[in-house]
Amino acid sequence: MRLLVILIALFAAIITAGFWTNHLLEASTAGLLENMDKIGVEIKKENWENAYRQTIDLEKVWDEKARWWPMVLDHQEMDNIEFALARFKEYVDTRDLSLSRGQLAELRLMIKHIPEKESIRIKNIL
Repeated sequence: MRLLVILIALFAAIITAGFWTNHLLEASTAGLLENMDKIGVEIKKENWENAYRQTIDLEKVWDEKARWWPMVLDHQEMDNIEFALARFKEYVDTRDLSLSRGQLAELRLMIKHIPEKESIRIKNIL
């Protein structure tokens, strides 16, 4: 009986940790997406100085918020986001409107996809 109680408690702790991790991922990605929206507005206005400054801020926010992500995410996905962010920063620096907007859209999709992919749902389990 004692073993059953311990197993149920352990199972509940694992499920709770999964939901808590998903909540933290959603909160982190929401902050990153908000920063990306601001950058997108500046790029549309072709205000490149502000867009570049905000891109540097986005890198800082990425470093702060995504510090713990490698514990729960695939490292390849993290690397892909970092590569896309580096490309995006260079496109903004060279003031290339079409490449900047395209790379920002890709980066947004990659970030937005993270909590969906890691959520505890039947389709992700099976």
